[in-house]
Amino acid sequence: MTVITLDNVTKSYGAFQAVTRFDLETRDGEFVVLVGPSGCGKTTTMRMIAGLEEASTGSIRFDGDDVTLDDPKERDVAMVFQNYGLYPHLTVHENMAFCLRVKKWDKARINARIDEVAGALGLSGLLKRKPGELSGGQRQRVALGRAIVRKPRVFLMDEPLSNLDAKLRIAMRGEITRLCRRLKVTTFYVTHDQLEAMTMGERIVVMNNGHVHQIASPQEIYDAPADLFVAGFIGSPPMNILDARAAPDGASVEIEGISLPADPGLRAGLVRHGGEVVKLGLRPEHLSLGDNGLSGEVENIELLGAQVLIQVRVGTALIAAQFDRVPGLALGQEVTLSHLPGTMHAFDPGTEKSLTAGMHGQA
Repeated sequence: MTVITLDNVTKSYGAFQAVTRFDLETRDGEFVVLVGPSGCGKTTTMRMIAGLEEASTGSIRFDGDDVTLDDPKERDVAMVFQNYGLYPHLTVHENMAFCLRVKKWDKARINARIDEVAGALGLSGLLKRKPGELSGGQRQRVALGRAIVRKPRVFLMDEPLSNLDAKLRIAMRGEITRLCRRLKVTTFYVTHDQLEAMTMGERIVVMNNGHVHQIASPQEIYDAPADLFVAGFIGSPPMNILDARAAPDGASVEIEGISLPADPGLRAGLVRHGGEVVKLGLRPEHLSLGDNGLSGEVENIELLGAQVLIQVRVGTALIAAQFDRVPGLALGQEVTLSHLPGTMHAFDPGTEKSLTAGMHGQA
């Protein structure tokens, strides 16, 4: 188990900064997910940890030892890629044995280690097959197995499930998290999928345009997003972001001419913007049909099995709400949306920072 420290790490390509002042210290054996849209810097960060990219400034330490300038082979990390990276002409056994042969392990030791890992991954009956004879999920397990047999200090996984279908992705993300927690190896997992991040990470690093916006547990990021970007990126369906005018005393907000009482936790932040327009956040799953709230016309209905997702036109705003199915709900129907108390979010319209951080539930 290894503690990884990134201290003020920046990666520049000329005038362009791919990663800016990245600070993080992992816990021993922690599963950390880097999440954000394409081009946000998450893969570049992981490649700097691996030694495949050199940090422009800052330092990277493994258990306190500075490895910033060390070659990849000196860092003892194992990487799993989106495209699996298997040798197509080698069998599963040969793919898993390759790195051990490079390390000059003897045959008996190699076979024992591969049998151990193959058994844990459900690959024991596939060791004589070549990658072309395997399904996508089986090839992904082989790629994981090839990384695991080495007993590395750190696992680095770059969108390893992107090529799998939805059902297999759900199964594989469960397998990966169980396996990494059992092995207790510090893991960095890169994904653009916020659902993967929320379900797999012990802590999540939310990135955009090379900057870290928030580092926290999945529950904390969901309950108390640090800024407008995190609020809009984390959550499916995404949070409704609405223009709202704060009352001078912070006790209420006005949306599309409709006044709503502000949650008590918002008021201190809203007072600083009394009479001004702020960004108000309401998650669709925290809205339901009620008698008091935001009234408008149903423009779209999506049936989601036991639940329904609707879009309601309130003035110029289109607001999404998700709740248990309601018999007779129809397009064009006038409805009123009420929010669950204590679930409002508010953001500074200039800095986009949360006015309510720390006011909601924390993990």
